[in-house]
Amino acid sequence: MRVGVAQSQPQFGERDRNLAAAFDLLSRDSADLWVLPEFFASGYQFARTEEVRELAEPIPGGPTVTALESYCHDRRCFVVGGIPELADGVVYNAAALVGPRGYVATYRKIHLFGEEKRWFAPGNLPFSVHNVGDARVGVMICFDHLFPESARTLALLGADLLAHPANLILPDLAQRTMAVRALENGVFAATANRVGEESRTAKTLRYTGQSQIVDPDGATLVRLSPDRVEAGVVEIDPAAARDKRLTSRNDKLADRRPEFYRL
Repeated sequence: MRVGVAQSQPQFGERDRNLAAAFDLLSRDSADLWVLPEFFASGYQFARTEEVRELAEPIPGGPTVTALESYCHDRRCFVVGGIPELADGVVYNAAALVGPRGYVATYRKIHLFGEEKRWFAPGNLPFSVHNVGDARVGVMICFDHLFPESARTLALLGADLLAHPANLILPDLAQRTMAVRALENGVFAATANRVGEESRTAKTLRYTGQSQIVDPDGATLVRLSPDRVEAGVVEIDPAAARDKRLTSRNDKLADRRPEFYRL
């Protein structure tokens, strides 16, 4: 299957403009699965609670997922993208998985980063894995990368690929950790980061780009620039993520001894 990462530069609050820019970027190539950045349609740096609630939307049924459903139907593809979600009066940092037949699943970010703790409730849905064509795909968001339990849980659930929308501001950290997550779990990992800056508060956020796709050995298959709007696509064989053997006597998952991991 063909997997792509799209590296965009959303303008805060300009949902329609950002959606159009994202679809234009995706339309320059073809992929069975695209991964878009965290908050690719809304922008990320909130300054007031009112802004969070104005831009948060239901999943499914909101304008962003509705637009994704139309795009995926027309292009016969799947997309994972980050969206501020409003559910039962609570706002979450979420990601939606959408496919040719419409909405598939929601993941709510479990490990909140920095100012996100002001605006969002911690995710309350378990990690889950879903069929995307011939692959099994699990979703994690940005700062989840620093917690090995995130990727390990998805791997134990049978993920072949980790879809990882992000808004990264720490240079090269997630790129390195996601390569390790792929290696230690024997999975593919696709991280979609954004580029540009946001200066809506006293703190300027500079996004680091370098979206990437890595293979089950942790090797880089695609690495984008640190500062350009662009996309990258690579063909993968999901079956390569299902052989967890390291040697003839060792298996990355079967050799685990969780009875000794309890505190």
